[in-house]
Amino acid sequence: RFPGKLGAVKAKIHRPLDGTIKTVTVSKCPSGKYYASVLMEYEADYPKSSTLRKVIGVDLGLVDFAVTYDGEKTSKYPNPKHLSKHEKNLAKKQRIAARKTKGSNRRKKAMKTVARRYERVSNVRQDYLHKLSRKIVDNNQVVVVENLNVKGMVRNHKLAKAISDTGWGTFVNFLSYKLERSGGKLIEIDRWFPSSKLCSNCHYQIPELPLDVRQWTCSHCGTHHDRDGNAAINIRAEGIRMLSSSGTGEAYANGEEVRPNRGRKSKVRHSSVKLEAPTIASARVGVVHTQITSGNPE
Repeated sequence: RFPGKLGAVKAKIHRPLDGTIKTVTVSKCPSGKYYASVLMEYEADYPKSSTLRKVIGVDLGLVDFAVTYDGEKTSKYPNPKHLSKHEKNLAKKQRIAARKTKGSNRRKKAMKTVARRYERVSNVRQDYLHKLSRKIVDNNQVVVVENLNVKGMVRNHKLAKAISDTGWGTFVNFLSYKLERSGGKLIEIDRWFPSSKLCSNCHYQIPELPLDVRQWTCSHCGTHHDRDGNAAINIRAEGIRMLSSSGTGEAYANGEEVRPNRGRKSKVRHSSVKLEAPTIASARVGVVHTQITSGNPE
């Protein structure tokens, strides 16, 4: 129930409101839907880090969205290319909207149709990222990723659309807050670390590796590598090395050999962007987004 003239409003509650409600913010999307963002405070703290650790390295890419290595096997998760699947339909609806007279009701209606299509693409993308991040967090306590410079990468006009469609930054943020809730840890290694060019067997670093080369053989030890699989192994090993150097590596590495330091120095840090508010006075604060079912809050 809202104060003033609005009064009671019908809404779809996506999760139980089991905390102390602090504020409610109502916003309208371009598609015409209304959402209520509920800020709640919880008394319970997040769980503490456990002693038994499982470390996984994640290499993000365009051919495969993510390639992971958990110390036993390498797994590949495909790139769904959500925008590409809807591109023709979006172009058709945008042409229809462009033909309408500016300021007319028909043009507004056509623009809402375009907005709903974009909203669907966004929802499908977030659904995929949520499910994949949940699967990784449920099976691992430490996740190691590269600190990618997405803003710099999208300046490449040939790859800008494909990079923007993947949602790497959103995926890392999802991993960050899910790990925080479960008592895990997210490690971001330096973006200049040569994960693809470093042999995971003998640690020999090749000078160049073009993007179109997906497999290569080490000239030093003769080991044949899949580019992304080798990168995931090296990312995981770098994360273990960083944990070992910080004095907590034994609980994570489980006796595994820690490879020598190569490339630029990395840092142990959490993602700077969080989807939840920070802890206040040892209480937990969360945000719940609720969709208002009526077309107009009145």
